[in-house]
Amino acid sequence: MSVDKSTVMRISQLARIEVPECDQDQLVDELNNILTWVEQLDEVDTEGVMPMSSGLPGAVLPQRDDLVSAENRQPDILRNAPVSRSGFFVVPKVIE
Repeated sequence: MSVDKSTVMRISQLARIEVPECDQDQLVDELNNILTWVEQLDEVDTEGVMPMSSGLPGAVLPQRDDLVSAENRQPDILRNAPVSRSGFFVVPKVIE
């Protein structure tokens, strides 16, 4: 996979980031270098390697009981939203 100028502009539009024309070529090169590095990860043989959550052997993440700590606070939480509808936050569409 490779990135070209039109892809950079599309990404910048979706991210709502203005990328000046003079920086687009450099960004194309940087993104292509990142993708090349990520593609190299596919070459690593991970057969039989257990997933881990820490770099320390035997480390265990602390667990807690999943308890309900308060009654339904949805109306209080939605009161902070600029716009809500049917019990949900209303946000602008960013994916076309």
